[in-house]
Amino acid sequence: MKPPLVISIQSQVVHGHVGNSAAVFPMQAAGLEVAAIPTVIFSNTPDYPTLRGAPVPPDLFADLLLGADERGLPQRAAWLMTGYIGSIEVGHMAAEFVARCKAANPGLRYMCDPVMGDHGPGLYVPAELADIMRDRLLPLADLATPNSFELGHLTGRAITGMADLQAAAADLRMAPGATLVATGCVLEDSPADHLESVILGPDGATRHPIRRLPMALPGTGDLFAGLIVASLGKGRSLSDAVGMAQNLTSTALAHADRIGANEVVLSEPGFRAALLTL
Repeated sequence: MKPPLVISIQSQVVHGHVGNSAAVFPMQAAGLEVAAIPTVIFSNTPDYPTLRGAPVPPDLFADLLLGADERGLPQRAAWLMTGYIGSIEVGHMAAEFVARCKAANPGLRYMCDPVMGDHGPGLYVPAELADIMRDRLLPLADLATPNSFELGHLTGRAITGMADLQAAAADLRMAPGATLVATGCVLEDSPADHLESVILGPDGATRHPIRRLPMALPGTGDLFAGLIVASLGKGRSLSDAVGMAQNLTSTALAHADRIGANEVVLSEPGFRAALLTL
């Protein structure tokens, strides 16, 4: 049997691990087939003194989507995921592509990781692009993984407790039966020195705390989302997928800290070995 196929629409970098450069490897190592479509191609993240490359021009992005259509990828895919978009035009085209894919393949599940900002830097995409994620992409999503800053921005709510999360989940207007995984949450009753991922779906809410590491590195959320899809693609439950993603993301972050890296690193032996057992 062919392995499950994931279409992943995200950023790509030459150096480091963010976007598809973080998410594709764990999915492939777990045994999934991945069709990676770039939204931007940069030399590195903007955290360095220089940044080369550019957002993918809209006409090139449209051509890549056409090629995916011509190869029948929407009909074959089990999962479609979007992350960092990079331009307003590409955002609109991505939304149209997701809608076409879901119409062509009713069994396809769509994960929206609305990469737009964080508590430190704030919003780092144009406000209009954030609106596209809220108004066009999230209403199509079967699963969404915003961090607590992104969830607050999308809904205009301060995220301080479970009631705020439950109200925000309703505000997102996701697809019927969809599930929200709110990441990086520090709630009023969270355990000390812990972050929480909170799953809110048709079956209720579950909380998944993990010890907070003293670092915030580019690519963390992209890796986390890729690990969730890797587990779901291998048939694990969402609760198991979130727990595994938390543990392996922490492993990657701790290794990056030990070797003095400025971003997520995917080379730690235990991290790589765990992916083969999913």
